[in-house]
Amino acid sequence: MSLVERFQTQDERALARAISLVERGGEEGQRLLRSLRTSGGHARIIGITGSPGSGKSTLTDQLIGVAREQGRRVAVIAVDPTSPYSGGAILGDRIRMMRWHKDPDVYIRSMATRGHLGGLASGTLQVLALLDAYGFDYIFIETVGVGQSEVDIVRVADTTLLVLTPGQGDGVQAFKAGIMEIADVFAINKYDLPGGPRLKREIQAALELSHPEGDDWWPIIQETIAAKGEYSKELFAALTKHYAYLEETGKLESKRLERIRFEISSLLTEQVRLALEAKEDDFIEAVLQGEISPLEAARQLLS
Repeated sequence: MSLVERFQTQDERALARAISLVERGGEEGQRLLRSLRTSGGHARIIGITGSPGSGKSTLTDQLIGVAREQGRRVAVIAVDPTSPYSGGAILGDRIRMMRWHKDPDVYIRSMATRGHLGGLASGTLQVLALLDAYGFDYIFIETVGVGQSEVDIVRVADTTLLVLTPGQGDGVQAFKAGIMEIADVFAINKYDLPGGPRLKREIQAALELSHPEGDDWWPIIQETIAAKGEYSKELFAALTKHYAYLEETGKLESKRLERIRFEISSLLTEQVRLALEAKEDDFIEAVLQGEISPLEAARQLLS
């Protein structure tokens, strides 16, 4: 039985093998991805972002639990910072999600950013396509943390969940970084801490100022206490409501097209970077001496 056939019968070893081939970046992985991509397009892809320490992993664990109660199959891509030496994910397996390691319908994969500014390497996007083709109902992508470049997640996920916590200046940081515009759903985690209601009011006020005209989706703000397992079902319902909105308005297809566009763009950036690294110093020196412009150098790399 071929790898594709084993993959289509939902053999977990075939999935692991397929992911390894795609991550390696060779032609075999690309052929495999091309043959399997038409099987995808059914998973609900939810991006989860927020500042370090906001409880993203604990909240993701709770959302997995709600999905499993409904009999749904779940995959998680946990995007971790990259080691500057090994190139691997520093955080490795997520300890908070280890209770699912014996559940055959939950698959968790830690992946490195590999230096990609937005926290989403092209390999991550291709693994996402494989997980979708494999038949998972939900795919959660938990990103490294909030930053100016973290807005990449909105180009990948159907629904973007922004996790904030009271008492850490998260609201102010989110406003400054331009993150407010990307969230479809807000989770104020650790709502039992002082400042929870105040943060909720700040978010509501900011949305009234920054909400794009013509956008008929008004982001839901849901308080949660993930460590105690409280309000996770309400948060899951808010995510479901947004997905239903995308289906009703026909925006789901445009989301998927944008995801492929971003995947190609990420691969193009990576190929140009590799081409530049392969160039000798005299190529860089020519730009320094004014013999060619940076734009001409970029065009040479593209050609």
